[in-house]
Amino acid sequence: MNQILLDVPEQFETDRLLLRAPQIGDGVMVNEAIRDSYEFLHKWLKWADHIPEVEETEANARKHRANFLLRDSFTFYIFDKLSGVFIGTCSLVRVDWEVRRFEIGYWIRQSASGHGYMSEAVHGVTQFAFKNFRANRIEIRCDTRNRGSWKVAERCGYHLEATLLNNFVDPAGDLRNDYIFTKVRMKDGSLGYPT
Repeated sequence: MNQILLDVPEQFETDRLLLRAPQIGDGVMVNEAIRDSYEFLHKWLKWADHIPEVEETEANARKHRANFLLRDSFTFYIFDKLSGVFIGTCSLVRVDWEVRRFEIGYWIRQSASGHGYMSEAVHGVTQFAFKNFRANRIEIRCDTRNRGSWKVAERCGYHLEATLLNNFVDPAGDLRNDYIFTKVRMKDGSLGYPT
């Protein structure tokens, strides 16, 4: 299969959210969300080691767009359908097309946290991957100290498969441990984890 030939929808909706692929010009709104939430994000996200300029955020949005078109990764920008406000991202990254394995990464602006938006987005992206890519395995990796992130994985029915010790250096330069939460395609075609 040549994945670049896959027809992939560039947007989809959940009950309260619109998730769409990045577009040229999105850097301004993404940068605003990062600036508004920097203190909230920087302790967890390696890329948030500084407050970026708008041009840097626009360059990243264009890279996300290019990766989406190349089928290398799939970043979705999340919007509240009611207000139209950009609230974060939910992405399929570390794609392995042979196995059809994906990892979901996400962040949310602080003002939108605590309303269930990220759980809704992760559930939507999970269903998107299983439906559009016939995913066999989806992982969520997060710092063991990031309770908010691992609670999203649990609420979305992911199984805690492993704890990786001293697996990553956090933005402060300290070694951290990661949880790996997983959903797999079962032999009967359902999504879950063998028990």
